[in-house]
Amino acid sequence: MLRRLYHDQPDSFAFTPANQKWAEAQMKKFPEGRQASAIIPLLWRAQEQEGWLTRPAIEHVADMLDLAFIRALEVASFYFMFQLQPVGSVAHIQVCGTLSCMICGAEDLIGVCQDKIAAKPHTLSDDGKFSWEEVECLGSCANAPMAQIGKDYYEDLTAARLGEIIDELASGKVPTPGPQNGRFAAEPLKGLTSLKGYDSGKTQYNASVQLATDIGDTVKRIDGTEVPLLTPWVKDGDTATKPKPKAKAKAEPKPAADKPVDQTGTTKQQAVAKSAAKPKGKSNPDPTLEAEPEVLSDAREGGADDLKRISGVGPKLETTLNELGFYHFDQIAAWTEAEIAWVDNRLKFKGRIVRDDWIGQAAELAKGK
Repeated sequence: MLRRLYHDQPDSFAFTPANQKWAEAQMKKFPEGRQASAIIPLLWRAQEQEGWLTRPAIEHVADMLDLAFIRALEVASFYFMFQLQPVGSVAHIQVCGTLSCMICGAEDLIGVCQDKIAAKPHTLSDDGKFSWEEVECLGSCANAPMAQIGKDYYEDLTAARLGEIIDELASGKVPTPGPQNGRFAAEPLKGLTSLKGYDSGKTQYNASVQLATDIGDTVKRIDGTEVPLLTPWVKDGDTATKPKPKAKAKAEPKPAADKPVDQTGTTKQQAVAKSAAKPKGKSNPDPTLEAEPEVLSDAREGGADDLKRISGVGPKLETTLNELGFYHFDQIAAWTEAEIAWVDNRLKFKGRIVRDDWIGQAAELAKGK
């Protein structure tokens, strides 16, 4: 299938503050210089926020990861989980069309989607609430035919039941996912033939369906505010979700047990140990206090320094710094907190100066080390 960017694109994209914080935390899971490995979760988060992947969103993620736009587009167009065109505002329905489901009635489910949503896949319904597509095996063959709607499986479907589910969603209801014929999970239709001592009555639904019903809105897209959903291991009152008291500085922070650092989900083992300590010599600047540093109209005699030698500065950032008037290590090494804030607010991805300790690195490089 040829996958192209949609013809009608928005002008811009920006993560919500909560999603921006989450995205930055994902980048910290990877070793220094390998932040591009976070591209799939960041693209997925952008899709969750907007419903589909727009060109500005793909380019925004590429900028965050210091990637060429084409590299991010290659990932977005390769994986079919990324929607490159608008989807329904209420739900996008993915009907499994592989062997087991096809034998058990998937074509009838597709017919319902064609009648109630649109004649062709990847097309919005007249009210803009729904879209649909046929997908490859979703791995629920024992409960065929089935469809994925939002984040959940609706199994043991009939054409009539799928039509009812679409009507319920359109009216603002959230149908209970899972088997639609009364089965608890994937046991035989005639009843259990083994493990008969298992008491399924401990919960009303099987584990995945129970979690979905507890959340209460399984077709809602993630917007960055779902602390229980994003970090279910963080309990109410856990100090991981609250500001921690200042502790005495340690010479060499060490990775601790696999416990969450914050509600973004980054663990102490995933984060680089060095990142747990503040960069030497500079505190995180107040972005409201700015002072323009001394800039140059061109590099000094002898040519510009290779600013890419600073860890965290790639070709694009080097170009941006040159455009702002910074060509040499000693310029960067001399920045004050207010000057850091001035530069930081002119970069597409804020916080990198302090996080990667550009000042300390530039000072060492200026000395010839």
